Amino acid sequence: MFVRIVKMSFHEEKIPDFLENFEIIKEKIRNAEGNRFLELYQDKNDKCIFFTYSYWETEADLENYRNSALFDSVWSFTKKLFNAKPEAWSVDKIVSLN
Repeated sequence: MFVRIVKMSFHEEKIPDFLENFEIIKEKIRNAEGNRFLELYQDKNDKCIFFTYSYWETEADLENYRNSALFDSVWSFTKKLFNAKPEAWSVDKIVSLN
Protein backbone atom coordinates (compact mmCIF):
# COMPACT_ATOMS: atom_id res chain seq x y z
CA MET A 1 0.00 0.00 0.00
CA PHE A 2 1.16 3.53 -0.68
CA VAL A 3 -0.02 7.09 -0.15
CA ARG A 4 -0.83 9.60 -2.88
CA ILE A 5 -0.60 13.26 -1.87
CA VAL A 6 -1.93 15.92 -4.21
CA LYS A 7 -1.52 19.64 -3.57
CA MET A 8 -4.00 21.91 -5.32
CA SER A 9 -4.28 25.69 -5.24
CA PHE A 10 -7.53 27.35 -6.28
CA HIS A 11 -8.74 30.80 -7.18
CA GLU A 12 -10.43 31.94 -3.97
CA GLU A 13 -13.79 32.52 -5.63
CA LYS A 14 -13.69 28.94 -7.04
CA ILE A 15 -13.26 27.19 -3.68
CA PRO A 16 -17.03 26.73 -3.12
CA ASP A 17 -17.30 25.10 -6.57
CA PHE A 18 -14.46 22.72 -5.73
CA LEU A 19 -15.93 21.80 -2.33
CA GLU A 20 -19.40 21.27 -3.73
CA ASN A 21 -18.06 18.96 -6.42
CA PHE A 22 -15.81 17.11 -3.96
CA GLU A 23 -18.83 16.44 -1.75
CA ILE A 24 -20.57 14.82 -4.72
CA ILE A 25 -17.67 12.66 -5.90
CA LYS A 26 -15.74 11.80 -2.73
CA GLU A 27 -17.53 8.48 -2.14
CA LYS A 28 -16.98 7.45 -5.76
CA ILE A 29 -13.26 8.14 -5.45
CA ARG A 30 -13.07 6.36 -2.10
CA ASN A 31 -14.85 3.34 -3.59
CA ALA A 32 -12.55 3.11 -6.61
CA GLU A 33 -10.89 -0.28 -6.92
CA GLY A 34 -7.87 -0.39 -4.61
CA ASN A 35 -8.59 2.86 -2.76
CA ARG A 36 -8.49 2.30 1.00
CA PHE A 37 -8.58 5.85 2.40
CA LEU A 38 -9.33 9.40 1.30
CA GLU A 39 -9.00 12.71 3.13
CA LEU A 40 -9.14 16.36 2.10
CA TYR A 41 -7.18 19.03 3.96
CA GLN A 42 -7.15 22.83 3.71
CA ASP A 43 -4.04 24.84 4.56
CA LYS A 44 -4.42 26.86 7.78
CA ASN A 45 -2.51 29.88 6.46
CA ASP A 46 -3.59 29.94 2.82
CA LYS A 47 -7.23 28.94 2.39
CA CYS A 48 -6.70 28.54 -1.37
CA ILE A 49 -4.42 25.50 -0.87
CA PHE A 50 -5.88 22.01 -0.44
CA PHE A 51 -4.35 18.55 -0.19
CA THR A 52 -5.84 15.15 -0.82
CA TYR A 53 -4.34 12.09 0.86
CA SER A 54 -5.38 8.74 -0.51
CA TYR A 55 -4.15 5.23 0.22
CA TRP A 56 -3.93 2.78 -2.66
CA GLU A 57 -3.33 -0.96 -2.60
CA THR A 58 -1.09 -0.93 -5.70
CA GLU A 59 0.29 1.51 -8.23
CA ALA A 60 -1.83 -0.29 -10.83
CA ASP A 61 -4.97 0.59 -8.83
CA LEU A 62 -4.04 4.27 -8.87
CA GLU A 63 -3.23 4.12 -12.59
CA ASN A 64 -6.56 2.40 -13.29
CA TYR A 65 -8.33 5.19 -11.42
CA ARG A 66 -6.30 7.84 -13.27
CA ASN A 67 -7.35 6.25 -16.57
CA SER A 68 -11.04 5.96 -15.61
CA ALA A 69 -14.05 7.97 -16.74
CA LEU A 70 -14.52 9.04 -13.11
CA PHE A 71 -11.05 10.61 -12.93
CA ASP A 72 -11.53 12.21 -16.33
CA SER A 73 -14.73 13.92 -15.20
CA VAL A 74 -13.25 14.94 -11.82
CA TRP A 75 -10.06 16.32 -13.35
CA SER A 76 -11.83 18.06 -16.24
CA PHE A 77 -13.95 19.98 -13.74
CA THR A 78 -11.27 20.63 -11.12
CA LYS A 79 -8.40 21.77 -13.31
CA LYS A 80 -10.42 24.78 -14.50
CA LEU A 81 -10.47 26.09 -10.91
CA PHE A 82 -6.69 26.09 -10.28
CA ASN A 83 -4.60 29.21 -9.79
CA ALA A 84 -1.33 27.22 -9.88
CA LYS A 85 -0.08 23.95 -11.28
CA PRO A 86 -1.02 21.03 -9.00
CA GLU A 87 1.70 18.88 -7.47
CA ALA A 88 1.50 15.18 -6.64
CA TRP A 89 3.63 12.66 -4.80
CA SER A 90 3.39 8.90 -4.36
CA VAL A 91 5.03 7.92 -1.09
CA ASP A 92 5.48 4.83 1.05
CA LYS A 93 4.33 5.13 4.64
CA ILE A 94 7.24 4.36 6.95
CA VAL A 95 5.66 4.91 10.38
CA SER A 96 2.12 5.51 11.56
CA LEU A 97 1.16 6.04 15.20
CA ASN A 98 -2.42 6.18 16.42
